[in-house]
Amino acid sequence: MTNTSKYHLPKGTSADGPYDLLVTPESAAWGYSGLRILTLRPGETHALSTEESEFLVLPLTGSSTVTTDGKTFELTGRTGVFASTTDFAYLPRESEALISSADGGTFALPSARTERSSLSARYGPKEHVPVELRGAGACSRQVNNYCLPGTFEAEQLLVCEVLTPGGNWSSYPPHKHDTARPGEESELEEIYYFQVAGDGGFAYQRVYGAEDRPIDVLAEVRSGDTVLIPHGWHGPSIAAPGYDLYYLNVMAGPGPDRAWLICDDPAHGWVRGTWESQDVDDRLPFEGLTQ
Repeated sequence: MTNTSKYHLPKGTSADGPYDLLVTPESAAWGYSGLRILTLRPGETHALSTEESEFLVLPLTGSSTVTTDGKTFELTGRTGVFASTTDFAYLPRESEALISSADGGTFALPSARTERSSLSARYGPKEHVPVELRGAGACSRQVNNYCLPGTFEAEQLLVCEVLTPGGNWSSYPPHKHDTARPGEESELEEIYYFQVAGDGGFAYQRVYGAEDRPIDVLAEVRSGDTVLIPHGWHGPSIAAPGYDLYYLNVMAGPGPDRAWLICDDPAHGWVRGTWESQDVDDRLPFEGLTQ
């Protein structure tokens, strides 16, 4: 493997200050995508300056209050990432926000560097989050589309969650989005943040590139791990049998149009055609299940 450790960040290795995970464009050596994981003890408050980036405040567990620019958003949150979708808040560039939690919780703060500031802070209701069942058979997975074109407006930021039943493959067939080709492919950096249900649970993440843009990652991931994908084909994300897999995807890039356009690895794209003759895994959706 080629410098896997550069792209695989095991839990705790990229903690900084109040953050369980801190990924910035600078630390990732790219231009746009970022992610922070913030754990608050009961009654604790965190001050966030968005500076040159837009952010979401997305509860993983617990509830919170977000105050910014004279507005207050009460986020009901959830008991865990396998239990349900969640409400969330959007913070624009150059904002000051206070995030507090009466009972404590853990919150994802995905971000995207942007030069635009046309949007205001606002609330994203849980009921408005589209939940999609994608694939079929052993490629069945659930996608919670929080902040994508057509689901929630942002300047550059794209955010979704993928939940994969134990034994299934997601992010498959392998695909990429690293070359700007209008109408065909977007140029987007991507972050995968993982949680795995069950004690000792694990999964695998594959990333590989072409000869002219090498990248070669096969990472065993556990709860709290992160994988950075600057370019290249990524997938599959493999959930070990008996251990359901969750990952948060954060994407952003330089394109003037906010779009998520992918192309499959031509060696494996044919797999999509097999889904028509298969049923979606009956363990989906996860909505309403406990972690």
